Amino acid sequence: MANLINLEQVSKSFGIAPLLDSVSLGVEEGERIGVVGLNGGGKTTMLEVLAGVEQPDSGRVSRVGGMRMAVVTQRGSLPPGSTVGEIVLGPLGVEHHEWAGDARIRSILTGIGIDELGLDAEVDNLSGGERRRVALAAALVQDLDLLVLDEPTNHLDVEGVQWLAEHLVSRRSALVVVTHDRWFLDTVATRTWEVVGGKVESYEGGYNDWIFARAERSRQADASEERRRNLARKELAWLRRGPQARTSKPRYRVEAAEALIADVPAPRDSVQLAAFAQRRLGRVVVELEDARLETPDGRVLVDDLTWRLGPGERVGLVGVNGSGKTTLLRALAGATSPVAGRRIQGQTVHIGWLRQELDDLPTDMRVLDAVKDVAERITLGDKEMSAGQLAERLGFTPARQRTPVGDLSGGERRRLQLTRVLMAEPNVLLLDEPTNDLDIDTLQQLEDLLDGWAGTLVVISHDRYLIERIADSTWALFGDGRLTNLPGGIEEYLRRRAAAGASAAPSVASQAAGSATKSVRDGAADRAARKELARLERAVAKLDQRETALHASLAEAATDPERLQRLDGELKSVVAEKESTEERWMELAAELE
Repeated sequence: MANLINLEQVSKSFGIAPLLDSVSLGVEEGERIGVVGLNGGGKTTMLEVLAGVEQPDSGRVSRVGGMRMAVVTQRGSLPPGSTVGEIVLGPLGVEHHEWAGDARIRSILTGIGIDELGLDAEVDNLSGGERRRVALAAALVQDLDLLVLDEPTNHLDVEGVQWLAEHLVSRRSALVVVTHDRWFLDTVATRTWEVVGGKVESYEGGYNDWIFARAERSRQADASEERRRNLARKELAWLRRGPQARTSKPRYRVEAAEALIADVPAPRDSVQLAAFAQRRLGRVVVELEDARLETPDGRVLVDDLTWRLGPGERVGLVGVNGSGKTTLLRALAGATSPVAGRRIQGQTVHIGWLRQELDDLPTDMRVLDAVKDVAERITLGDKEMSAGQLAERLGFTPARQRTPVGDLSGGERRRLQLTRVLMAEPNVLLLDEPTNDLDIDTLQQLEDLLDGWAGTLVVISHDRYLIERIADSTWALFGDGRLTNLPGGIEEYLRRRAAAGASAAPSVASQAAGSATKSVRDGAADRAARKELARLERAVAKLDQRETALHASLAEAATDPERLQRLDGELKSVVAEKESTEERWMELAAELE
């Protein structure tokens, strides 16, 4: 196969340290390459030099003539004043009636969630995550030779990440993608590039193969690499012993991998940690009873929820965008109160909450001072650590610990936020998308720290590896007002979502084909209607129960005229409410047919 792009002795620096130092590599036709490395190590720079967005300081970049390429980086911007449709469909030069009959384009718009935004929406009114999805959709709808993507899984939910992986594997075009999502990397990549120390190391295969090669390389290293070696071996052991469906089969000799991990213990002793957590927390941790959570505009997210978190419980929380995951986490943290029901918190509970926002950092301090501001030393499991040691575990070198917080990148601020949360030694940990802006090395360090952490944990994440690695149970919000336990984990969640999507597919297809002036069927409105339908069903059931109870009370009050009159009035009110609810239910059911 011919090379599409070649880098020959390319160097690129920002400041003193070179990010790329005499790098030579190439991208072949149809090759799918995953790029990994530390934050700030040069991944995005290499991607931009490869794509021609940045010019190298020295060396040569050659590209095959007539190559069709699209680039989606984190630094990209959208034309102001444009609509979603102009950006996504503009490069194709097609009218609405042309793309509406194209199943491939419809699939991309639905898979990325553009149908929820609407093609007439103005990009100026979109959030940062929505803008990224629009830029990604604009690249995917094109017929290309090479697709260059920088962290495309950010701002996608678990279902969106799976759809994107399957779509990229089905394409004929070559792919170069920077990602920290390990399941995505293992599913998509046929080759992995690690950007480290100004060089690019190449490995055949995805994450599973890269981890094996890394562990083998560490095994041969000198004693100063002991901690890094053990961490890589521990990760490999988890990969090899876990469900085979979540990783590809290694292309290396299985016997060598088994020998390498023969003496590696299981990641954690769940029974021992749970017992220790109960001693720290007692029986009551955080409980929600008969709780109803709503959006500011009154949309019901969860209704009649009773959820009792036990000591040492480790929960992974997944769900569609807008289903209320963050709102539920805020309710557990006590930052917001349920509209109905109540929240109970144990007396010994100390909550650590990692939010998505980065507005809780002291920008006038240096990194180490910001960590020491919380605590000087902590105990994690059976290990005691200083503030500097924990900061170093999470990617801050001693030199970097002297950097002012205001000078940190987004990824470094996220790591500092996480370090400060852990330094507070919480016994209940709530993590909202902790993988955002974290590189794979930092993720492995975080998982290693949490392996020995005794407490109750709830984590929201679209990173399947993180959920499977640190959580013992998985719960989901499907947008139907209920919290559902998933014994089958992420795989069960995706099966249920696929089944729900299949049942809704005919109506979506007919809407797209029948209307040339609208975007793909309004999936958000359809889901909202189904949520309301489910809510109405529950309301009718409750009114039925109330009506039955009132009839029984009326029979008992036959000799009490005053009470009889009051109950009769209440019964008429319940019957009227039930009739109006049933009428609304029938209207919605007819709309969704």
